[in-house]
Amino acid sequence: MKFYPLQFEPIFKERIWGGEQLKSVLHKSFTSSTIGESWEISTVKEDVSVISNGIWKGKSFIDLIKEYPKEILGTAVYERFGIEFPLLFKYLDAREDLSIQVHPNNSLAQKRHNSFGKTEMWYVIQADKEARIIVGFKEDSNSNTYLENLKNKTLLSILDEVNVKSGDAYFIESGTVHSIGAGLLLAEIQQTSDITYRLYDFDRVDDKGFLRELHVDLALEAINYKKVQTKKEFTKNTNESNVVVDCPYFTTNFISLDGTMEVVKLAETFTVYMCVEGFFEIEKDHIKLQYKKGDTILIPAAMNEFILNGKASILEIYIS
Repeated sequence: MKFYPLQFEPIFKERIWGGEQLKSVLHKSFTSSTIGESWEISTVKEDVSVISNGIWKGKSFIDLIKEYPKEILGTAVYERFGIEFPLLFKYLDAREDLSIQVHPNNSLAQKRHNSFGKTEMWYVIQADKEARIIVGFKEDSNSNTYLENLKNKTLLSILDEVNVKSGDAYFIESGTVHSIGAGLLLAEIQQTSDITYRLYDFDRVDDKGFLRELHVDLALEAINYKKVQTKKEFTKNTNESNVVVDCPYFTTNFISLDGTMEVVKLAETFTVYMCVEGFFEIEKDHIKLQYKKGDTILIPAAMNEFILNGKASILEIYIS
């Protein structure tokens, strides 16, 4: 296979709210006790993924895209984005609550930061009992009500807190105020962006004793003050792609693999598989490559026929 399933060296991010579940549950290798994020595939500046397998091991993902743009990204993705890789894939471990935050949309992010906005989705891999997330407002609100509650430290009283469990999926459009609660292990698919406006951080301090920076003024224009529906209901039919999210930025399907599934696709887009449970293999030209829970694999667009074998829960992501 000239083009083969690509894996990448994870980029670990220490976070004040991070823990060790990326190591204990998803088999990542690190020594810190506060790793909150594993960036699985990234072209964010200063955090560009490096290929970890095959003939291109050690090569920068951006360099490979520059060399084979249509073969890696796909013809339709290349026509739309050029050589920019438009998505960022992560696993997150929240030992403590994340800050309450919001991300700007494409227009605002382009104007302020020359960047994509950030629409994202979460798939819950593991959840402690009574774990919850914050997703938008309980009822339609406005900037004055928001600022008053922020000043009085009663912001949580107007935000929608939702209990979650393993297997749930949530779609977080840019502009949605949100937070991941303690006791959650997630897979996250998002636009390529690292822009976050922090609204409230529960008055906690960093390891030097300082409060973390808030971005209250920047966030005002970015927030969607309407009540939003974020939970995605989806089927889990065996050995087929079940749609979870289909938006302008990405499509995510859920595959409940039990046995064999043939995959045939056009060369218009890359495909990414995130294994969130079990084991599976990709078979092509009588070559079998094996994967486990916590692995993230990019299938170049030029590799458009192959077979999945195994027993696993897999997120399948591409751009439609």
